Amino acid sequence: MSYTSDVFKQSYDQQGSVVVPSLLDDALDDLRVASERVVDRTRAGLWPHRRTVGRQFPPYGDDHPDSWGVQHVMHPDLGESSFGNWYTSDALVGAIQTLLGCTEDELQMELFNMLINPTAHEFALRWHRDDVRESASEDEERSSLALWHHGIQWNTALYEDSCLFVVPGSHRLPRTPQQRELSSSMEPPDDPMNMPGAYQVTLRVGETVFYNSNILHCAVYQSSKKRVTLHACMGSTRGGSARARNILQHDLGWMTEPRFRDGLSDRGKAMLDRLIAMKQNAGEVGYSLDN
Repeated sequence: MSYTSDVFKQSYDQQGSVVVPSLLDDALDDLRVASERVVDRTRAGLWPHRRTVGRQFPPYGDDHPDSWGVQHVMHPDLGESSFGNWYTSDALVGAIQTLLGCTEDELQMELFNMLINPTAHEFALRWHRDDVRESASEDEERSSLALWHHGIQWNTALYEDSCLFVVPGSHRLPRTPQQRELSSSMEPPDDPMNMPGAYQVTLRVGETVFYNSNILHCAVYQSSKKRVTLHACMGSTRGGSARARNILQHDLGWMTEPRFRDGLSDRGKAMLDRLIAMKQNAGEVGYSLDN
């Protein structure tokens, strides 16, 4: 089945997530090798941009020796061109165009990170939506959820991955009272499947789950199980500056440097220009790439 199939878009629109196979083409081996180098560098304390155990949201800090994620894998200081090449590949861009229902000249570059297993600690993320506060009222939820269809997030598994849990359809609806109770705490769940409607996403090697990041979701990390999953997002310019707060909080100043731009394809440069345009527009209301 083609990655541009309307079947995938229908599932994504209705459920808030969809699993798509075979978007890596021949890139799997290169991405695995590049990822291992980056993970080793991060665990050795040689890459400061990491997500640390005990912190779910930025700023992640460096006060814990164990990591559950690597930030900014396209950063020129890492020197790993495989990530940028894949982020702008025909297969991935084609799938995103279909799922967002937009054209290529509307796509804006955003974040590209990696999710990995901690080596010495168990860790879990609480139930949350990425850009809706846990304390939001029902009316605030409805308003926020209506805005968040101009971007897409995804996990691509370089090794089998069963860490993510989602509540299908929750990207369109405010929480029920029981869902609200289970997602208002700062603590991770004892058992993610206690959340009404919860579904565990299992990805085979090379599969990608695309999801609306305002779907209710959480994750469980096991130190004993290898996880190397590409974790990224892309936006559509149709959303204006709606995504600025969530995207620009991640210290993206390096993306304005000529050495980063020079390493991108023409497609990548055009996508970067749209991110910078969003930054400039968002600056009028208090956001910047350096937040």
